[in-house]
Amino acid sequence: MGKITAKDIAKAANVSLSTVDRVLNNRGGVAEAKERRVVEWARKLKIDRALNQRAARTLRIAVLLQRPENPFHAAVQTNFEAAMRDFPQFNLQFRIHHIEPAKPGATAGLIRSLLKMCDGIVIVSAADDDIGAALREFGRQGKPVITLVTDIASSERFAYVGPDNFKAGRIAGDMMGRLLGKGGGDVLVISGMLSMMGHEERESGFRAVLNERYSDCRITDVLESLERAERAGDLVFSALKRNCAIRGIYNASAGASSVVNAVESLGRAGEIVFITHELTDDRRYLLRKGLIDVIIDQGPAFEVRTAIEALAAFFGRKEDPPASLMTPIHIHTIENC
Repeated sequence: MGKITAKDIAKAANVSLSTVDRVLNNRGGVAEAKERRVVEWARKLKIDRALNQRAARTLRIAVLLQRPENPFHAAVQTNFEAAMRDFPQFNLQFRIHHIEPAKPGATAGLIRSLLKMCDGIVIVSAADDDIGAALREFGRQGKPVITLVTDIASSERFAYVGPDNFKAGRIAGDMMGRLLGKGGGDVLVISGMLSMMGHEERESGFRAVLNERYSDCRITDVLESLERAERAGDLVFSALKRNCAIRGIYNASAGASSVVNAVESLGRAGEIVFITHELTDDRRYLLRKGLIDVIIDQGPAFEVRTAIEALAAFFGRKEDPPASLMTPIHIHTIENC
């Protein structure tokens, strides 16, 4: 076969020669669907200048997540804000929108307001019928919806990017059973919001392992912090006052520092096994001090990168999608923090 030319790409992509010229030379002014076909065929036909080019049209991606007072969401936001610098070849512009987890109606309204303004959505949110309906409406316009960290089953999303939260909960349960030992004991579970699929899956996995292998470990309560750090501490303080037999705490969400403060204020530090998620700076410090026993981390930087690569593949700006959308789980103790 002879040398591939722009004319070959135009024929394969079913567009005009001038359209191919505009795309390959980054002149803009080409509809998204046509641009995507041209880039895809240029890659298939091995036109070198198309392989690593910066895509001509800036695509606007809305990122919906909690305010950065939550350290994990702060890390997610920071990584999306750095995306234009870190992945310039994709030409994806990420705009952060903060949502309140306890106000699903407002979140659904925000999604609908973004229908004509954005080319895609990445969202970290509780599962809710109104939110799911709004995301379905967004997706039916041919625009990708990515649920991040916690899935939304009714959203008909393009992709879920994040950990296997049921497995993460099972790991937490296994760690709790091993650390409490043969004597077992009462265990308190603090969830952020059970309407968040990720949190519900963590609690289910945690409970399943205790039932299967550590029957002497008894879950006394599953309480919701509503993703508020100070509430997590208050719930732990009240539970420990009511029940001095609690020997383990599994916090599946925000508020690790508040939980530690509650435990210390009651003179129970060193007596209670504390397991939580997300290796943020404040939790790393508590882990090194021996005030947290195990942290199960999912790597927000890697999750953001995976979501960006999935979007780039959807828009034809990356040849292959990520090898996996399920992100790895890491276990941290005082020895490897």
